[in-house]
Amino acid sequence: MTLAIIYTRATCGISAPLVTVEVHTARGLPKVNIVGLPAAVVKESKDRVRSAILNTQFEFPRGRLTINLAPADLPKEGGYFDLPIALGILAATKQIPAHHIAEYEFVGELALSGELRSIRAVLAVVLGAKTTKRTLIVPKANKLEAGLIDSQKVFAANHLLEVCAFLKGQQTLELCFDHNKPPNLSPFSLDLNEVKGQFQAKRALEIAAAGKHSMLFIGPPGTGKTMLASRLTGILPDLNDEQAIETAAITSISNKGFDAMQWRNIPFRSPHHSASPIALVGGGRPPRPGEISLSHHGVLFLDELPEFNRHALECLREPLESGCITISRATYQVTFPALFQLIAAMNPCPCGFAGSHQIACICTQEQVQRYWSKLSGPLLDRIDMQIEMPSLNPQILSKIVDNPEPSQIVKKRVIKTRQFQLQRQQKCNQDLSTIELQKMAELSQDANELLHQSMEKFNFSARTYHRIIKVARTIADLVESHPIEVNHVQEALMYRKLDRSIFVQKKSR
Repeated sequence: MTLAIIYTRATCGISAPLVTVEVHTARGLPKVNIVGLPAAVVKESKDRVRSAILNTQFEFPRGRLTINLAPADLPKEGGYFDLPIALGILAATKQIPAHHIAEYEFVGELALSGELRSIRAVLAVVLGAKTTKRTLIVPKANKLEAGLIDSQKVFAANHLLEVCAFLKGQQTLELCFDHNKPPNLSPFSLDLNEVKGQFQAKRALEIAAAGKHSMLFIGPPGTGKTMLASRLTGILPDLNDEQAIETAAITSISNKGFDAMQWRNIPFRSPHHSASPIALVGGGRPPRPGEISLSHHGVLFLDELPEFNRHALECLREPLESGCITISRATYQVTFPALFQLIAAMNPCPCGFAGSHQIACICTQEQVQRYWSKLSGPLLDRIDMQIEMPSLNPQILSKIVDNPEPSQIVKKRVIKTRQFQLQRQQKCNQDLSTIELQKMAELSQDANELLHQSMEKFNFSARTYHRIIKVARTIADLVESHPIEVNHVQEALMYRKLDRSIFVQKKSR
C-alpha cells in the first residue's frame, strides 16, 4: 500500500484555494474512487487519466485506487485535477520520484494522448500559488495568460511526459513569465472629434471621466447618445498593472474566455436590454461573473435603459454603492468585484421624439408616465449626472469644424484631474464617503447657500445632495480650484435634469 500527495488548486470566484490530492493504492478488485465533493467533470477524469497514462507507456495500477480531494467541503469543478491525479498515481506506484514533488503545484486537463489542454482561470491559480514557496506547472496553452504575473516560479508544459521528465531531472520546462508582456492592442479607436455638436454632453462626459461619475443621456434617436458613450474609454486613464490583472482575472473565469493580447484594454460592456438579472450581476452553478463584474475598472453601458427588465435594473443598486456583488447559493457564496462606471441612455418617451424640433411626439401623457415609471426613484437617485441631448440641426451636421478637440487632449485633462484627486485623497471623487466628502469638498459660503436653496426647492434626497457635491468637486478640480465656488455648484445642478423635471411635473398637478 502506497500513498502520494500532490498539490493543486480549485477555483472559487476569483480566488484559487489550495487543494491536496491524496492518492492511495491498495490490493483488491480494480476500482477507482474519487472523493472530496467532485463535480461530474472531475469524476470523469479517471477515464481521461487512465488513457493518458497508458498511452504514455506508463502502467496503470490494477488494484483498488482511492483519490481524495481535500478539503472535502470545497466543491471541485473543471479539468484542473487531471494532471495532479495522474502524477499522484505515478508517484504512488513509484513510476516517478516522489521525494521532492511536494515542492510543486500542478493544474491541467489531460487529453487521452497525455497532451495538456488549456484550463480556465489560470490567472487566479497563479495569484494563489504566488503566495506559497511552491513552483506551479500549467499547460503551455495558458503560457501567455500565466506570464502576465511577475513570477519566476511558473512553468509551462505541453505533455504529461514533459512533466514526468522534469520531475526526474531529465529536462527543463519553459518559464511562463516574460518581461515583454503582450501589448495593449485596442481592436478599434473611437475619437471624440467624430461627434459633431452636443458640446454640453461632451463637457459632461469629460466631468464624468475625471471623477468616475455615473451618467444618463436623455434624448431623441440619432442625437449621439451611444456614440458619445462608446468614446468614454478613449478619455479614461489607462489601467495600471494591478487593475489590469484584476480585470483579466475576472475575464479568465468567465464564459467569454481570455485574450492575453487585450489584457490592458479598459472594459466596455454593452449588454442587450433583454439581459436577465443573472446576466447582469452573475450567477449559475458554479457562479460566474455577470456584466457588472466583467466591467470592473471599466464602463457598463446600458442603452435603451427603460427597456431593461425592472428587476434586473434594481439589482444594480447595491453594487453601485458597495463596488462588489455577493452571490449566495445553497452550496456557494462568492463575492465578485464590481467597481464599474455606469453610463446609460434612453429616449424621452416611447416614440422617442418628445422635445424634438423635427418630428412631433405622438405619445399621450399616460404613455410617457408609464414609460418613465419603469425606472425607480432609488436607481435614478444613484446616477450622478442626467444629461439632456437635443436633436441636431442639419446645418451643424453638414458644417466642417476646424480643429475639433480629439480624445487625446481631453484624456490629458482627465489624467491630470485624476492625479490631483489621488494625491489629495487616494481615490476618485465618486468613491468618497460622507465623512471624507466633508473634509475634501469645502464649499464657499455662496455655494453652500445656493445648494441649500436648491435642496428646499427641488426636495433633493440626502444621497442626491452628496452626489451634487461630488460632481461639483470634480468640476472644481478640473480648474484646480480648492474651494467649490458658486459656478461649480450651478453646473452640477444643471446635470440633475430628472430631479428638476419631476419637481415641475408634481407642481403642475
